[in-house]
Amino acid sequence: MAGPGLAVLRLALAVAFAAHGAHILFGYWDGPGIGAGGLQNTAALYSSLGLHPEFLLAVLAGVIQLLGGLLLAVGVLTRWAAVALIGYLAIGIWKEHYRWGFFLNWLGTPGRGQGIEYSFVLIGALVCLIIAGGGDWSFDGRRANSAARQAAGRARLRGKL
Repeated sequence: MAGPGLAVLRLALAVAFAAHGAHILFGYWDGPGIGAGGLQNTAALYSSLGLHPEFLLAVLAGVIQLLGGLLLAVGVLTRWAAVALIGYLAIGIWKEHYRWGFFLNWLGTPGRGQGIEYSFVLIGALVCLIIAGGGDWSFDGRRANSAARQAAGRARLRGKL
């Protein structure tokens, strides 16, 4: 039953990443706890973290998350999308979250950021998709199954000739 399990994992990750990408690119779901969103605000955050060119990186981060989430949702290029998303998360750990330790700021303590806990869990889930692929309930899985059936058919034909 790996197919349904991988589908649930892909969809859960897809919702989280696509929502974050839409927040960065279009400013959706702004409010307390998440910030204003949008490219200008994300670029300002990246500038404060020492990431330059900040606007280009904000666009790239939003596209990676939105497109990566959509690719995970349908299971197309699952492994490549997971690698790109891990790269995004690794930069976030390196530039922001590592200095705050492992745990998230569950109490909302002012002046204290979020640790690497959330990114660590996301990276673990994405590594599972890199190892296992999208599963039978994905376009990648259906394409792999079709290719395997075709190869088996060719082998049977060669055996009869």
